[in-house]
Amino acid sequence: MRPVRIFTAVLTLTLATAGIGPATAHAAADSAVRPSSACVDLVRGFTLPGAATHVTEATVVAATGTDPEYCGVRGYVEPAVRFELRLPTKTYAGRYLQYGCGGFCGVITPPAFADCGLPHGADVAVAATDDGHVGRTPFIVDDGSWGANDQAARDDFEFRASHVVSRAAKAIIKAFYGAPPKKSYFTGCSDGGREGLQLAQRYPGDFDGIVAGAPANYWSPLVGVFQTWLARANTGADGRPILTAAKLPALHNAVLAACDRLDGLTDGQLDDPRTCHFDPATLTCPAGTDTADCLTPAQVGAARKIYSPPVDERGTLLYPGGEQPGSELAWAGWIIGVPETGGAAFARNLADNYLRYLGYPIGAPASTVDSFAFTRREFDRLTPVGVRYNAMSLDLTEFRRRGGKLVLWHGWADQAIPPTGTLDYYQRLTQRSGGLTQTQSWARLFMVPSLYHCGTGSTLTEFDPLRELVAWVERGTAPTVVTATGRDPAGAVTRTRPVFPYPLRAAYDGSGSVDDAANFRPAPPAAPPHDFVHWAGDGLYALPGPVAR
Repeated sequence: MRPVRIFTAVLTLTLATAGIGPATAHAAADSAVRPSSACVDLVRGFTLPGAATHVTEATVVAATGTDPEYCGVRGYVEPAVRFELRLPTKTYAGRYLQYGCGGFCGVITPPAFADCGLPHGADVAVAATDDGHVGRTPFIVDDGSWGANDQAARDDFEFRASHVVSRAAKAIIKAFYGAPPKKSYFTGCSDGGREGLQLAQRYPGDFDGIVAGAPANYWSPLVGVFQTWLARANTGADGRPILTAAKLPALHNAVLAACDRLDGLTDGQLDDPRTCHFDPATLTCPAGTDTADCLTPAQVGAARKIYSPPVDERGTLLYPGGEQPGSELAWAGWIIGVPETGGAAFARNLADNYLRYLGYPIGAPASTVDSFAFTRREFDRLTPVGVRYNAMSLDLTEFRRRGGKLVLWHGWADQAIPPTGTLDYYQRLTQRSGGLTQTQSWARLFMVPSLYHCGTGSTLTEFDPLRELVAWVERGTAPTVVTATGRDPAGAVTRTRPVFPYPLRAAYDGSGSVDDAANFRPAPPAAPPHDFVHWAGDGLYALPGPVAR
């Protein structure tokens, strides 16, 4: 069933954090930086203030059809931030790329060599970390029990791990090649997007360029409140799901029938779902019936609540957005448990682990998905710890002053993190930074139609602006378009579509296939964007959180 397949792919991409493929070329011998020491000699300690580092393993790994020969380094930064670093032995050209994590992390996803779009492939040293703890099975990334009584582990995950790993990796690179990297990049999605924004806000000297995809930067309201809202919205009095996965295709098709044409093109996707005002009641089953092509009154109510942002008893928004029309197929697995995941819904697991183990000060009264109250008081109870996770500061002055470049992106059909939060943040950042023109000189946002959380989707399934970021940092070429790709289950390309810097949109030029990016041009928005959301977290943008030195 398609929704199940989508969830499996989404979970895989959450673990991988950023779907960057293997390198496709090799650096010329005369441009590569050769090692100045042996790989095995890296097995030692590195004395870094506040980030004592220990390399426990360093082994040369032979080249394959996709990867170059490299020195594979494993180690940890005290107390327990494990990392893996891959150092090309023949193709390195001075770049360092660090990957972010997904969910609550707890696992090291082997870092892939990336094609940066310049003359050399596999020319970049790459690293990844588990963010300072090991998650338990089965899902690992939704386990929060490790933080119940361990403040050091919390510190690492909240704000410290990505920063200290960048310091450790650069020290090891210098020891291996004789010089630190010329340029450093960070890319991540979901929690990795949060980490990217944290680095720009709190550690502006760590990276020259950052890709922050679908950022979970409103962390405590997102995980503690919004995911709880999703779980509760679809839980009946008997504890069973109200809306089932079998109903999602009919719901999605009804949304497309009502709204696909609103962007001027009937192409199976919504270019801006905010223009879609679909009412699930149009699918109400006839009295006494319950089939896959209609919704019971209870299911209509659940769907309406899922589309709506969480609110308190006075109607105050507790998160700046709800599920967007067009995301319905991806609700399977995330909001609705499916057999392939043991009946577990990822949103419920994530929220419950956060409320039980991570969301409140150690020793303070905790909560659960089933006991959480949607009140301003409970929202505020999450804030003291939440500001340590959040990446909501609008002051990126130092990152900008140092020449840093930031690429934000988000899928319009993201079922895990509403895209309206990223739009809200970017408009606030734009205002804080002097307007759109000034902001786009160093920070740009790309909104991808039909894309689910961090990848997969109904028509477009892949988006990766890393090459454009590298060109911006190293050539001064600001990204004016990034191409999104759609693939079928066999991997064949089914659609390409240009994505222009927000608020520009892609307009069909009137000829040729709608599945070919070449047949679209940039167009201004139908109306000036008004993306501010007034919500309970309005005061959080001025709270930067702690900084690890």
